[in-house]
Amino acid sequence: MTADAETRDPEEAPAETAFRDEEGRLSHAFVGMVAAAIAAGDEARLKELVGDLHESDVGDLIEALEHDDRPKLIGLLGKAFDFTALTEVDETVRVQLLEELPPETVAEGVRLIDSDDAVYILEDLDEVDRTRILDQMPGADRVALTRSLDFPEETAGRRMQTEFVAAPPFWTVGHVIDYLADTPGLPDTFYEIFVVDPAYKLLGAAPLDKLLRARRTSLLSDILDEDPRTVRATADQEEAARMFERYNLVSAAVLDDADRLVGVLMVDDILDVIEEEADEDLRALGGVTGDEEISDTVLYTARSRIPWLVVNLCTAFLSASVIGLFEATIEHMVALAVLMPIVASMGGNAGTQAMTVAVRALATREIGGHNARRLVRREALVGLANGSVLAVLLGLAAGGWFLNPQLGVIIATAMVVNMLCAGLFGILIPLALDRLKADPAVASGVFLTTVTDTVGFFSFLGLATWWFGLG
Repeated sequence: MTADAETRDPEEAPAETAFRDEEGRLSHAFVGMVAAAIAAGDEARLKELVGDLHESDVGDLIEALEHDDRPKLIGLLGKAFDFTALTEVDETVRVQLLEELPPETVAEGVRLIDSDDAVYILEDLDEVDRTRILDQMPGADRVALTRSLDFPEETAGRRMQTEFVAAPPFWTVGHVIDYLADTPGLPDTFYEIFVVDPAYKLLGAAPLDKLLRARRTSLLSDILDEDPRTVRATADQEEAARMFERYNLVSAAVLDDADRLVGVLMVDDILDVIEEEADEDLRALGGVTGDEEISDTVLYTARSRIPWLVVNLCTAFLSASVIGLFEATIEHMVALAVLMPIVASMGGNAGTQAMTVAVRALATREIGGHNARRLVRREALVGLANGSVLAVLLGLAAGGWFLNPQLGVIIATAMVVNMLCAGLFGILIPLALDRLKADPAVASGVFLTTVTDTVGFFSFLGLATWWFGLG
């Protein structure tokens, strides 16, 4: 990939190589041209089409190509292929592709990219394949990547970039600027100079804006920030992301347990973390566990979804058993069977609204002892208010439909009861699961559905049985 690839405006590309349609998707014509060049083994044509694309666009192209064409694309592009593009594809596609490429090709490709991207590419491989690739790399690169891979998954150590700029406190600003200008192999992007002692313990950081405004004769020790925001290498990546968000950071030093500087977290890494965590929470709310992606196989997808479906099936029998208690009532008044799903479904929808707010607040640490009671009280009152409005509408509609005003009163009362319970349990269930160290995003939906269905059926059918003297 050429040096100006990242700054090129796609709209400036020749019409022949316009690779996205008006809606921003890869055009079928472009993918077809690339596939044709791969089939013909036309290296020059392929480099003309793909060579200047940004890595994210190349990632989309890889996913759009047929399975067999993906390794051929990389092979034909050779050194022109930027392996950073593999950070932009689904995990399933990436792992399959890496397993099909020669280890020496992968080793050479990841050696030329930032260490955080290299770790991201290698971390999903099994131990054997990963070792085979690392063995093909020079000793210094292998040691750096191995050290990062040794940190637990989803920690700052896995996300950090091991390339950074550090200097001793006795250097002058002029010395630092000359060093930056004359030294090859420095990181492509950095925002601050880390000031360290001989043992690489962090003394502070000098932001570039402050550095460039200082006189050349000033010492780094005179302009450094002695208390910069730092992250432990073993810290959870979500905690690091929260710190970046709270303090509007663009980078932060990563320290090991001995307070030595071992890397730097960049804002682009944190954006990836935020996206991953949001994806994970969204899937969990739907009962989808694991790292399911659109490129996964039918078997893997079915296996990842079935556990919570089985749990939901079991809890559904509880709701069914409540209906069974009022079998005689339903036989006497068929209208009850027609109306009872409305009460349960409205409670479920209202509960899901409260649950979504609660899960998001728990994920962002917005709920604590200082405001939990206030939030519970608010959701209960919201459920009561919305339930009252819906009760009037539903009561009038049901009473008019079946020409039975008493039935309208009953279903209206049941609606208020269930909406109140939906608001309460929509917030209480996630809070309880979080207190028990369970993931509220995964488990809340199943339990909430059970509560709203059970309460909805029981309140409606129970009130009807009492009111009309049935059963």
